[in-house]
Amino acid sequence: MLKAGLLNPAMLSLLARIRHTNTLVISDRGFPFWPQLETVDLSLVDNIPTVLQVLDAIRANFVIGRVFAAEEFRVVNDAATQQALTSRLGTIPLILEPHPTFKLRVPSAIGLIRTGDTTQYANLILESA
Repeated sequence: MLKAGLLNPAMLSLLARIRHTNTLVISDRGFPFWPQLETVDLSLVDNIPTVLQVLDAIRANFVIGRVFAAEEFRVVNDAATQQALTSRLGTIPLILEPHPTFKLRVPSAIGLIRTGDTTQYANLILESA
């Protein structure tokens, strides 16, 4: 029985199948459904869990090479919300791009983790190193 770290078997299975340069989407609660992508739905209620909480939880088991986000994230969110993301990433490159361009990356992801996050444009695409 697992006693520490990630406990969700669906998340563990999904992460185990991601290889070098594969991508994983962590989305907010309103992100569209992508039928071709395996989706692990963790949403419970508003903001439980958040995208950043899921990012924190998987960091020990996922080597991130770079992160993609919509540039609209910076436009609509305050400095504290932006800092919460950038401080977690440290030296990991954050690539901001227009939301339509960001969504073009989604179909090639190995899977998607849906959260209850209500932060606008909180969605991230993590590329494994």
